[in-house]
Amino acid sequence: MVQVFAFRHQPIKALYLTYQLLSTIFIRLPYWTIIYVPKHWRPRPSWSLKRSVMVNLLRHLFYVDSRSGDFLKHANHLAISDGPGVKAVWVEAAPHLITGDVALWASIANVKPTRIPGYWIDKPGSDIPTGQKPEPGEKVLYSFHGGSYTQLSAHPNEGVAAIIRNIIQHCQPVQRAFALEYRLSSTDPLPNANPFPAALIDAVAGYDYLIDIVGFDPSNVIIEGDSAGGNLALALTRYLVERRDRTDIPAPPGGLILVSPWADLSNSHDGPNSSLATFDGDYAEDSDCMHELWSKQAFVGPHGLGAAGINRYISSASLSVTVSFTGFPRTFIIAGSAERLYDSIITLKNRMVADMGEGGGDGQVTYYEGPDAVHDYIAFAWFDPERTDTLHAIAEWL
Repeated sequence: MVQVFAFRHQPIKALYLTYQLLSTIFIRLPYWTIIYVPKHWRPRPSWSLKRSVMVNLLRHLFYVDSRSGDFLKHANHLAISDGPGVKAVWVEAAPHLITGDVALWASIANVKPTRIPGYWIDKPGSDIPTGQKPEPGEKVLYSFHGGSYTQLSAHPNEGVAAIIRNIIQHCQPVQRAFALEYRLSSTDPLPNANPFPAALIDAVAGYDYLIDIVGFDPSNVIIEGDSAGGNLALALTRYLVERRDRTDIPAPPGGLILVSPWADLSNSHDGPNSSLATFDGDYAEDSDCMHELWSKQAFVGPHGLGAAGINRYISSASLSVTVSFTGFPRTFIIAGSAERLYDSIITLKNRMVADMGEGGGDGQVTYYEGPDAVHDYIAFAWFDPERTDTLHAIAEWL
């Protein structure tokens, strides 16, 4: 088995990427195009030829990335990455807001609060001054990107920022979003850095920035996260709910949007009949992929993989942990029925419904499932009409 990031050093990296590029253009793409002409050979019979090829291409790109390391340059928490139309700010550390269990876990992991960047993203056609005070009743999207806690960025030029743009474009009450460049985790063979709860500490500081500096009322903040960002959105909301007795910590948000949330970092949903094992049409990595295991190890750090099964902040959908969602704000959960995280998302949904009630009336949880849709499908323009239908549903929910 090839080690994760085995080809990260030059000149091997350049040779490996060149080989992958040429073989994808001249071998893989033609092969996928030919074999998926018959509908019954496609990963899902409902998928078009283009969709089938694109999902395979995404899966292969993630595979290559796990062997070579990033082959595209990404922004990170160490500096603001400027560019045309980029609206960035520094979010100052907020050590006074970190208490209780989170402070203890930070001490164990030797994680310190630090200042980090954040990026404002406006509704298409708008040009709102950076950090402008909110209009009366204005809602804001506070967003966390996915990437297994080890990849990607909050920068507006990042591909995953399409999720943010799609939501604010379709949701009239939301004119802008604030995307936080939380610290990413890593471990061997890369330097050990930023394990749990580093990202949560950053998320608390970003929330305080929106409330205390910009001036949003907590009830007008909608926390949104996709994949690992959904995990972080759950953790931040849990922290705010559990510490609501503290007058120095802001109140919980007015809403929560979870896009294909990675809510179980343990192996509690593994098994031969699980979605992790049988939904092989998804582009997301399967549960025994070395890169996914590496990401989990990087994130839990000194807490160990066992913490992923029992820590309510790390895996709120783990079958080995008892959690309560009482006090959580109204929540919109999105899942694709073809994604590998499907089983754990259903567990999360059922637990939240049990504590909060299902959408409609006094119910606080709305669940939306994209038929035959993959992980984070609302990011992809080629996943229509499911993508647009979901965005319309979010707009109605808001």
